[in-house]
Amino acid sequence: MIRRIFLLGFVILCGTGNAAFADGPKPVQLGLFSPIQLVAARDPIYGLRVNLIFTNDDNEVAGLSLSSGWTRTGSNMTGLQLGVVDWVDGSSFGWEAGLLNYTGDRFVGSGIGLVNIVKGDLTGVQLGAFNFDHGFVHGAQLGAINNVSEGFIGYQDGLLNMIKDNFSGFQTGAVNHVEGVMTGLQIGVFNYSRGVSGVQIGAINMTDSLKGLQIGLVNYNGDSENIPFMVLLNCNF
Repeated sequence: MIRRIFLLGFVILCGTGNAAFADGPKPVQLGLFSPIQLVAARDPIYGLRVNLIFTNDDNEVAGLSLSSGWTRTGSNMTGLQLGVVDWVDGSSFGWEAGLLNYTGDRFVGSGIGLVNIVKGDLTGVQLGAFNFDHGFVHGAQLGAINNVSEGFIGYQDGLLNMIKDNFSGFQTGAVNHVEGVMTGLQIGVFNYSRGVSGVQIGAINMTDSLKGLQIGLVNYNGDSENIPFMVLLNCNF
């Protein structure tokens, strides 16, 4: 009975909230299932957002966001997000944790989740089973599958690591695949980089151009003037 009364009061509050407040930034957002929410989606939130099922905010949000469901931010999010689905169409600045963390533009901070997706550049850390970044990464990715569509500077650790441009730093995993030039260190069962300026250590190491060292059972250097395949050790400086 008490739960029903509370729920009814919440619905009435949210249903009348848009008329009760003038336009502009609001300190608190309470949401049940959009459009049943305290503050209209058009208003920015600077403070606390609490969501039960689905809350939709078209404007920016800054502060603390707590959710047992899905929260959508149509603009930028700055602060701390804890939820099941943390969805930001703009840029994210801060820390987020959820089963799915999505940022439609740049992300600066730390993302922890089952799936982390950033459509723009990433400066910071992604920690999750599946990490995807469609921009440039400066920081770290740790997960089962890590995929970066542009360049990467930093540290990448996972079962499958894929970078579609140049990489500078340390990469470790079962399979490491860099479509550009790898400058630094690769350690894995299978390592491939179009160009290597550094060290590859693994069972199978492959590159089209080597300036450095390969240590493994099978080492391949495509631009070697002598024998492209070497066992245990291969070097070119």
